[in-house]
Amino acid sequence: MAQVFDRSSNALARFSLVLTGVIVIALGVTLNELQRSPWVTRQGQRPDQPIPFSHKHHVQGLGLQCQYCHTQVEKAAYAGIPPTKTCINCHAQIWTNAQLLEPVRQSWATGDSIQWIRVHDLPDYVYFNHEIHVNKGIGCASCHGRVDEMPLMYMQNSLQMEWCLNCHRNPAVNLRPTSEIYNMAWAGPSNDKPVWCTSTVKGGATAQNVSCTTTDPSGNGPEVAMLQLNSQANGPTSTDVPPLGITMPASYEKFTSQMDLGKYLTTQYHIRTPDQLSSCETCHR
Repeated sequence: MAQVFDRSSNALARFSLVLTGVIVIALGVTLNELQRSPWVTRQGQRPDQPIPFSHKHHVQGLGLQCQYCHTQVEKAAYAGIPPTKTCINCHAQIWTNAQLLEPVRQSWATGDSIQWIRVHDLPDYVYFNHEIHVNKGIGCASCHGRVDEMPLMYMQNSLQMEWCLNCHRNPAVNLRPTSEIYNMAWAGPSNDKPVWCTSTVKGGATAQNVSCTTTDPSGNGPEVAMLQLNSQANGPTSTDVPPLGITMPASYEKFTSQMDLGKYLTTQYHIRTPDQLSSCETCHR
């Protein structure tokens, strides 16, 4: 009986298997890069808003603080989109006839909300709480980038789970004093610009109990930290705490690197361990 396949069919079969493997690998790499690309994440894209609102003009030019518009950022899970009344507070007096602001005037007259397009929009299955991040030393710029330099708002970071986990595995690289949360230009301590920090209350339970300064506390004599205690409301909490109005020397620690400062703040802010921060329950409720 004659052979159905030629001897070269063996080589062809081996080549087909190798080619199939290469195609599968190439397809996997392509899909992986695609799901990380701005085409999927919308990173860097500037959506067409009803009003071309410039954060650069309002923040850097006029000096508005983040909290003026995003009033809920320190006390709620969502930063909040400002209502039309926030815009009217100023634009009832200036640029009152500008065609650019006609949607604002129309919204104020009718009571209908301006249909802003959300730039930073996480999936519905992800639970992100602005309050805990802001009050634990994560600055606005760490997630949103230099908003004060954006004429039109865009998403600087991908906000994908991998990006979030990189911070949760090592939060120290992004932690800063709570007094610097809204400082977009904060770059962390260095040899040329060190930071001094102290705990104003021994064993303080919140981030607000850490005081940091960029001025050498030993430069003008001994520094003291005034403990603002409401003895009538709360009463003394420890025998180590002096009475109301009594000052005690503050012991400052000098930091010249972000990692050293971050590790110090991790302890002072009572931040959970990387294993706890990386657990599924942190984001998936």
